[in-house]
Amino acid sequence: MFARTTTPWPLVALFTAGYLAPYLLPTVVGRLDSGLPVSATQAGAIGSALLLSSASAGFLLASRVDRIGARTLARAGLTLAVLGFGGAALTTTVPAVVVGAVLGGFGSGTATAVAATGIAAQREPHRVTTLGLLSVSALAGTVYLTVPHLGPGHGLPLAAIALTALAVWPLTARVPTRIPLPERHVSPRREPLPHLRSGLLLAAALPCWSMAQNSLWGVSGRIGLTQAHLDEATVGIVFAVGLGAGLFGVVAAGALGPRFGLALPIGAGTALIAVCIALSASATDLTTFAVGEIAWNAVYPVVLSYVIGLAASLDPRGRWAVLVGSASSLGTAAGPLAGSLLSTWAGFPAMGLFLAAGLLVVAVPMTTVAVRAGRSRTPEVTAVTAVTGGMGITEVTGITEVTGITGITEVAGITEVTEIVEIAVDTPALEQQAYDTTD
Repeated sequence: MFARTTTPWPLVALFTAGYLAPYLLPTVVGRLDSGLPVSATQAGAIGSALLLSSASAGFLLASRVDRIGARTLARAGLTLAVLGFGGAALTTTVPAVVVGAVLGGFGSGTATAVAATGIAAQREPHRVTTLGLLSVSALAGTVYLTVPHLGPGHGLPLAAIALTALAVWPLTARVPTRIPLPERHVSPRREPLPHLRSGLLLAAALPCWSMAQNSLWGVSGRIGLTQAHLDEATVGIVFAVGLGAGLFGVVAAGALGPRFGLALPIGAGTALIAVCIALSASATDLTTFAVGEIAWNAVYPVVLSYVIGLAASLDPRGRWAVLVGSASSLGTAAGPLAGSLLSTWAGFPAMGLFLAAGLLVVAVPMTTVAVRAGRSRTPEVTAVTAVTGGMGITEVTGITEVTGITGITEVAGITEVTEIVEIAVDTPALEQQAYDTTD
């Protein structure tokens, strides 16, 4: 079991292995297009199939991680990633590459589901998410700097994903069989999904948000090569610098934490992303392309970290984190194909304007959920483990103020409360077992 006061590095490693494929999407799609007998649209479709398989794993496993066992699922997912991506890297037969990409994508999604569930159970999920984003950004940046110098072919980025999964596999020995519940959620009984309306709204908005991001990301390599007239090495440097800017942004987000709440970073950040996408898609030279891509890469992981933190705050058991993450993966999966189709039909600049407008629209419900989450953060007692010297109350919901109660040994993580005077309750939901005083 992870110590609550230390960083759960195995979860950070699983997060890195699971998210690396989406981060390497431009070079994966670009290499498939140039290294195999497929068109640009077909290469985008293979990338979409990979990410759709990853999303499917998240949906299937959202509520089953603890039931099956976190360690077992983590090892199974990493094994599938090694076999799938490794096999796709070693063959030039298109059907075999597609099968390997889909199999590897399912493995990556499985690893991500375990990581998301474990991170949501941490005392500071935003901090752990930030570390995961730092790790995957640094690794992806290294791949972008290295791959152009290792030769042509579609297999190099796929091999990098497979080798990462292989390297992470030994760390699964430190992943607990069962994800421990967070200290703020002490009730062991099975509960329905909390904040159902907010969770569904966020899950409905995230596919559109992610599709816009990955429609650009999936064709960014082609924008640099064909519209900005850059070579692959230069495009790789721009991507690496962009991911480095992402590292800086994530560090800043980690330092700020929830200081500005969730609504402002998500709403304003999404609007800024829309501007970056329009700029990058219209690039015809190195300067415009670099500014757009670097600024977008700097802002996107910051907003993503707050979105993941928002999803985690809706359910301490991690179910909304996994479900929202999987919904986001659906948009991520559709991105490469959508970007290829839009750019082929209307051109890159028009694609950028269309995606930017869509982001501004979808920012509204996401910000609304963040505002609701901020307003609902009142102390909530979900289980009182011991009460002495007063009423035997087993559950109280909607408590906004507790003053004057003596003898409560644990209330939602509060270890000691002294001197009781009154309990102010917002809702009448009060389940009582006994009204007699204890001896």
